[in-house]
Formats: sequence, C-alpha cells, structure tokens
Amino acid sequence: MKRQYLYLSAYVCEECAGPVIAGSTAVRENEISKETDLREVGAICLSCGHRQSKATEPGVTRNFPPTPWESTKAIHASPATAEPH
Repeated sequence: MKRQYLYLSAYVCEECAGPVIAGSTAVRENEISKETDLREVGAICLSCGHRQSKATEPGVTRNFPPTPWESTKAIHASPATAEPH
C-alpha cells in the first residue's frame, strides 16, 4: 500500500535566532520499503520570515518523527466580501 509521509525539522534562524521550520514529503510503497519521490516543501523562520534552507550550526537541528499524510486537493477560497456594519 503506497503511503505519503510528511517530515518536519526545526533549527535556529541565522538572521534572528528564531525557529525555522523545514518540511519535506516522501512516498513509501509499503511498510518496509525505502522512501522514494523525496520532495522539499520549503523552510521559513516563524519569527522573521527568512527562508533558510539548511541549518548553519551543526548539531542543533531537531527532527520530528515522520507522519503519514493523505494527499488532498487544494481548497479554493472564494473572494472575501464586505459585510455591512
């Protein structure tokens, strides 16, 4: 059974020392297979918005366990409408 997994990691921002969250996805054909179709989702500092793709300080990256992720279609939001007060 083919499953998609979400990988998250956190490290220190080189600009402001805030938390950078980085994500990637991978696919496993079954429970014991190696990941394929690895894709970097991106990374961004939650404090200043700096896009830092890699940790600059060795040994400070925190990796979270992979999470099974169901692919869904994007939700298309309707344009906002002003409500009278």
